[in-house]
Amino acid sequence: MAPALTSNSFRLYSKPTRPATVASAQPRPNLFSFGRPKEDPSAPGDEAPKPNRFFVDFGKLPDAKSLVPAIATGPSTPLFAGARRKDPRSVFVAGATGQAGARIAWALLRQGFSVRAGVSDLAAAQDVARLAAAYKIISPEESKRLNAVESPSDDAAAIAKAIGPAAKVVVTVGAAEKGPTAELTTNEALEVVRAAKLAGVGHVAVVYNAGPGGFPVQSTGNVLDGVTSFFSNLFAQGQSLTLGDLLRKMAELDLNYTVIRAALTDDYAAESSYALTVAEEGKAIGATTGEFKVSRLQIAGLVADVLSNTAIAENKVVEVFSSPSATSKSVEELFRVIPEDGRRKVYAEAKAKEEAEEAANEKAREATAKKKKIEEEAQKLEEKKTRAATASKEARQLVEDAGASLDGLLARAKGLAGGEFSWDKLSSQLATVVAVTTNGAAEGKIKTTTQVATVRGQAKARSLPPKKAVVKRPPPPEKPKTKQPEASPEVKKIFGGLFKQETIYIDDD
Repeated sequence: MAPALTSNSFRLYSKPTRPATVASAQPRPNLFSFGRPKEDPSAPGDEAPKPNRFFVDFGKLPDAKSLVPAIATGPSTPLFAGARRKDPRSVFVAGATGQAGARIAWALLRQGFSVRAGVSDLAAAQDVARLAAAYKIISPEESKRLNAVESPSDDAAAIAKAIGPAAKVVVTVGAAEKGPTAELTTNEALEVVRAAKLAGVGHVAVVYNAGPGGFPVQSTGNVLDGVTSFFSNLFAQGQSLTLGDLLRKMAELDLNYTVIRAALTDDYAAESSYALTVAEEGKAIGATTGEFKVSRLQIAGLVADVLSNTAIAENKVVEVFSSPSATSKSVEELFRVIPEDGRRKVYAEAKAKEEAEEAANEKAREATAKKKKIEEEAQKLEEKKTRAATASKEARQLVEDAGASLDGLLARAKGLAGGEFSWDKLSSQLATVVAVTTNGAAEGKIKTTTQVATVRGQAKARSLPPKKAVVKRPPPPEKPKTKQPEASPEVKKIFGGLFKQETIYIDDD
């Protein structure tokens, strides 16, 4: 797959331009046309113009908006997800104009890879590439596979765009690795790794220079090292990550990687003639003390071999040094005995434990909420029981009071039914009251508001015996008998609503 070109990229190789040829004067027919049909004045009058099958007449369109297709807006997709198909033979080299980065790009070209060289100064990279092509450092065929792209070092999203279709990424940490003199720090290397994660890269190789001008991770045993490191971090603008911090953050990204730590030196040093030895992290004596350094050209060849066979070096952290007594070995032999980095396993276990604890805490919170809800419901039920008991007590009291009243009424009813009541007795009592009232009013002892019209009438009224007043009323006119509606009972509540009294009226007719 050929590397794609962008506005911030260039390629060294370009095809020769063909000489311009003079075209015939006869115009070519236009297969696509828009607007209203035009009449050809040169056409004969008898011949009708041939219809253009691709002609679109805008005059017949009611609205030009109907030509715009409707695009359905769906949920946002992740950054660079499925934007480009990855090329397994394409590698992005961050800091390709650095001392080791330039050699790594050249070694990858020698092994047939297409290289996307990430540079901060595109013009300077063009000059270097043209110089390499002019002095035959790279062949014309290799220059076709070299594509320089402008890439920052502190913006993961911008670096991910520069990575493009590359399926693998290489970054070198150390002095003179961001250009021929500038330093590429561990913080910037972490941004490159994050960009690789965003771009969907399959493998990342990190070269860590622990030699002079690099970033040593172990102390020399001098007590002043701690004081020097303290004041360096105190007055530095930004503290760089250690190699351990970088490795832990890389393990958290869940990305396949190979980390190579070595003390790099120049290609003309004596160590460049020694064979390379690869050891497990923390087990190489020569790499720790810087006794047997590795030339940049040797480390470039090792990186190219690793990217040619990433399966043998996946998720491994190694220390590389040269030895005069070592024999040359293939990358499979060097990396086969190296175990995988344990940080990924530790992080995976810690993450699984954290998720399990979070799930347990969530269940505990749910159980607590359910228990609280049950307690609230029990309290509400207890309150309802209390209110019901109070209402029952009040009802019993009302029933008792109603029973006492009913007993009194029944006793009175029995007295009336026993013969104590008599209409004659009631009439004599009323006559006595009237006589007493009349005599008292005559003697002035009782004030009354009722007066007889004359004195003669008063004397006559005293002599009259008491009788019932009888008022004769004329009989009501007879009404035609009609069908009476059925009598509905009259219902009344008595004794505070405890009993209901129904009264049924029956017509005597």
